[in-house]
Amino acid sequence: MNAAPADQIRLLDVQALDVRLQQLAHKRKSLPEHAEIESLTKDLTQLRDLLVAAQTEESDTAREQTKAEQDVDQVRQRAARDQQRLDSGAVTSPKDLENLQREIVSLAKRQGDLEDVVLEVMERRESAQERVAELTERVGAVQGRIDEATARRNAASGDIDAEAATVTKEREVIAASVPADLLKLYDKLREQQGGIGAAKLYARTCQGCRQELAITELAEVRKAAPDTVVRCENCRRILVRTSESGL
Repeated sequence: MNAAPADQIRLLDVQALDVRLQQLAHKRKSLPEHAEIESLTKDLTQLRDLLVAAQTEESDTAREQTKAEQDVDQVRQRAARDQQRLDSGAVTSPKDLENLQREIVSLAKRQGDLEDVVLEVMERRESAQERVAELTERVGAVQGRIDEATARRNAASGDIDAEAATVTKEREVIAASVPADLLKLYDKLREQQGGIGAAKLYARTCQGCRQELAITELAEVRKAAPDTVVRCENCRRILVRTSESGL
C-alpha cells in the first residue's frame, strides 16, 4: 500500500486522538465515585434490611402489647364482677363465699403477672422503636452520601463527555483527510492491537511495541519509497517514518 508521507503523518494525529479517547473512556470508567457509590449502596442495602427487621419487630411487639393489655383488662373486669358479687351480699353460702374470695385472690395474682408481661413487652417495643428511629436516620444519612457522590460523578462524567465530544469531532476532521484505504487498514490494526494501529519510528525503535528494528528490517525500511506504507515486523502496526526515525 502507498500513501503520501503527509497522509501517514496525519495518521499519527488520528492515533493520538484515538489514544486520548481511550484515556477519557478509562478515566470515566475509573472515577473514584463509582467505587464509592457501590460501597455505599451495599451499606444502604444492609441498613434497609436491618430497618425492615426492626420495623417488623416493632409491629409484632405492638400487637403483642395490645393482646397483653386486653388479657389484663379481661382479668380486671372479671375480678371487678366477682368483687361486686362479694360486696352485694348476694352470695350467702360459706363455701361459695370461700370460692369467690379464693378466685378474687387468684385473679389479682393473674392480673399482676399479666401486667408484668405488659411492661416487658412495652420495654421490648420501646427498644424496637428506638432501633427503627436510629436505622431510619442512618439510612437517610447514607442515602444523602450516595446522592452527593452521584452528583460528583455526574459532574465529572459530564466534563469527560464534553472533552470526548470535542476530541471526536477533531478526529473526524483529520480522519477525513486520510486516504480511505489507509484509514481502513489503520482501524483494522487498531482493533487487533489494543487500540494502537499506527506508531512512529523513533530512533530506529517502533513506538508501538518499543522494539528496536533489526538490522535487516532497518535496511528494508531505508530502501522503501517515501510513500510506501511500511509495517513493523514485530507488532505488524503501521510504521510511520519521520525526521526522527534515525534512518
